[in-house]
Amino acid sequence: MRAWAVVETGKPLQELELPTPEPTGKQVLLEVTHAGVCHSDLHIWEGEYDLGSRGKMRLQDRGVTLPLAMGHEIVGKVVKWGPEANGAGLKVGDHMIVFPWVGCGTCEKCRADEDNMCLTPRSLGVYQNGGYATHVLAPEPRHLVPVGSLDPSLAATYACSGITVFSAINKVMPMAPDDPIVLVGAGGLGLNAIAVLKAKGHRRILVVDVAQAKLDAARAEGATDTVLADGPDTAKKIIAAAGGPVGAIVDLVNGTDTSRFSFDALRKGGKLIQVGLFGGEMNIPLPLVPIRALTIQGSYVGNVKDLRELVAIAQSGRLPAIPITNMPLNQADAALNRLKDGKVVGRIVLTAQAA
Repeated sequence: MRAWAVVETGKPLQELELPTPEPTGKQVLLEVTHAGVCHSDLHIWEGEYDLGSRGKMRLQDRGVTLPLAMGHEIVGKVVKWGPEANGAGLKVGDHMIVFPWVGCGTCEKCRADEDNMCLTPRSLGVYQNGGYATHVLAPEPRHLVPVGSLDPSLAATYACSGITVFSAINKVMPMAPDDPIVLVGAGGLGLNAIAVLKAKGHRRILVVDVAQAKLDAARAEGATDTVLADGPDTAKKIIAAAGGPVGAIVDLVNGTDTSRFSFDALRKGGKLIQVGLFGGEMNIPLPLVPIRALTIQGSYVGNVKDLRELVAIAQSGRLPAIPITNMPLNQADAALNRLKDGKVVGRIVLTAQAA
């Protein structure tokens, strides 16, 4: 198989010829047709996370090894499977979304379809080769969800940005439809979050970003209010736009500045759900957390149950599409650089000849 891989952090991706995996046990081999380009790929490419005053966390400290074909928003067509997958109802050519956040496969969390919480993660595109390649190996049939009638480019985004925001939003629900929910960041995650909120019938959606063009895209997607984060008064601007301190903020950026203004904009009993991996650290006045009964919670991607539920909502026609830009799979490096330069509205999805 061919792969477009990180061979050295921060350097251009290289096209490699690798052995095509032979599925064993429950494994399923798929030919990749679509692969989304996610902001977290930039962290893997750059090789580290910013931990603020604690320095940097290198990817190798997390067990990431190179060379690596990134890409965890994957759609592909079934090619073959191992003998233990017989009886799973698979057919050659089945078009599937691949759930990438896989674990050991045997622990309590994995057996409960909550693989993203496994203590020994084996995520596709992070710890093993993912969608920036002509083929990918799914550990089990249960990690595959049929594309059905969905646009496969859009369906690919559900494997990460879709279930990430779906899981995060579920952590603040239920809320009254006209009670403002704030989304920080209007990239691919933010636009998918607007779509999910609309599908859930939520009517008041306030989006914060540093780029006016992305806020315009958020308005077009269905945001009711937007705030340009262009100075130290962002929390005041959020409160003014919302008509008062807010009950729920989903921070899809999660940097030093966004965590501060998000915390400051919460009302008593409010929840801050931290999703993004931008980096830095959070400095907050600790007495205010119990005095105002605040909740600060991390939300790590989503599980395969979330993916099945989200795809079912999309199949029903209730989940609006987000803007998609298609680029050929062999232009993965160029796509990453476009994302790094902030030139992407919505999502870039790489497409292969097999599509």
